[in-house]
Amino acid sequence: MRRREFLKSAVTAPLGANFIFPERRTGKPNLLFVWTDQQRPDTMSVYGNSRIHAPNLDKLAAESIVFERAYVSQPVCTPSRSTVLTGLWPHQSGCTENNIPLPEKIPCLPEILSDPEYRTGYFGKWHLGDELFAQHGFEEWESIEDTYREYFRPGRDRSRRSTYHQFLSELGYKPDDPEGVFSRLYAAKLPIEHCKPKFLEAKACDFLRRHRGEPFVLHVNFLEPHPPYYGPLNGLYRAEEMELPPNHADLSGEDEPLRHRLLRERARVSRPEGMDLRTEAGWRHLIANYWGSVTHVDRSVGAILDTLENLGLADRTIVVYTSDHGEMLGAHRMIQKGVMYEEAVRVPWLMRVPALGRRQRVVRGRCSHIDLMSTLLELMKRPMPGRFPGRSLLPAIRSGRPLRGDVFIQWNATVRYVENDFLKPEFRTDAIQRAVRTNTRTIISPDGWKLCLSDADKHQLFDTNKDPWETRNLYYTGKHAGVIAQLTARIHAWQQSVKDTVGPA
Repeated sequence: MRRREFLKSAVTAPLGANFIFPERRTGKPNLLFVWTDQQRPDTMSVYGNSRIHAPNLDKLAAESIVFERAYVSQPVCTPSRSTVLTGLWPHQSGCTENNIPLPEKIPCLPEILSDPEYRTGYFGKWHLGDELFAQHGFEEWESIEDTYREYFRPGRDRSRRSTYHQFLSELGYKPDDPEGVFSRLYAAKLPIEHCKPKFLEAKACDFLRRHRGEPFVLHVNFLEPHPPYYGPLNGLYRAEEMELPPNHADLSGEDEPLRHRLLRERARVSRPEGMDLRTEAGWRHLIANYWGSVTHVDRSVGAILDTLENLGLADRTIVVYTSDHGEMLGAHRMIQKGVMYEEAVRVPWLMRVPALGRRQRVVRGRCSHIDLMSTLLELMKRPMPGRFPGRSLLPAIRSGRPLRGDVFIQWNATVRYVENDFLKPEFRTDAIQRAVRTNTRTIISPDGWKLCLSDADKHQLFDTNKDPWETRNLYYTGKHAGVIAQLTARIHAWQQSVKDTVGPA
């Protein structure tokens, strides 16, 4: 057999054969960090949805630590992603709104580990600046988004295209956008084998095979179920069988922040992918398509996890699964994110940690993505107590006791991107301008009180134990002055501790 034929046959040999990829038994755990964009926790059976078909996520949950109530640092992409990747609050990294590049001086996990033995890769959506270019310690880079070119730093080549764009071009597809790129909706309408999840699946599995003998850190970030509310599995779920959220009809009136009412009106007239959100049928169709996107991702997650298993890497690899924020999906008749309601700020968070046993442990109570970096570093045998504002959750995981402590969430005004439509002439009233520019700080206490303080709009207070769907704003009832005073003081104390100078005084 010639050498070339030998190598080809060795690479395609049974995955258990190790002679072509000798192992380095360093004792260092691998990390596979899988995350989605805009996924609610109740798209999995472990979080209460027994109707959606996500068998691979169900299997992962059955072998993982499941955080019952996990929250983001800020319910919009760039700020939340900055926290996941750096362990810092958005105001500490400077990524307080979408499309702000993560400063080069702020390290991400590979830079924090600073271990040359680790092979590192980031595949998928980044949304932290210079989308198409490898950075922050990630050696291998597979990009899927061509929508952020205008936000590249000076000197970056804006004519460059994502590796997913190149993949489609090699298949003979022609860009549909006048600027010479493939739009998200175009990509979502392709056959499933040419959509973004399958592309990322193939790249991730190839990475695992090539680096099976070395410690690695691999991040795989799917765009789905982020809009467009469209995908190859449209029709998998019958729209007429979708249930509207219990708070779909909730219109809180004058006690609700004006910004929320503007967002609701924007959703009502938006007609995403042609769905009429003035009707219940339109909302049900949107929910069904969203569920289809979750199942779409589930299939590729399953293939990646199967590859990990077949390569004999599963017992040496920590697997994290989460999302960057939730999705309103008709709650309070809103879509997308950017508000402090539970549907937007809660996310799934699973961690399969072989050293702790592959069985399900549900960690009760509330936690935050701000705790993710400290927890991960301790699990990877690199504890760095005091370096990050978050805490390691490993003691609570080991003890089995419910999590205690307050959860804090930021909202920093996103005038230049998310809400530009509210800056049109017809919206140029003083009240609307203040509402669009509002900053909010939220606290959720261990006993379920939730206070949202705004610097330019209505405040909100909910008792989430008695009102889990957040339909009764108790702030202006005059009955809870003590609770408001106590939670306000805790917000201010937290702001002082993390040097957060923006928001309610």
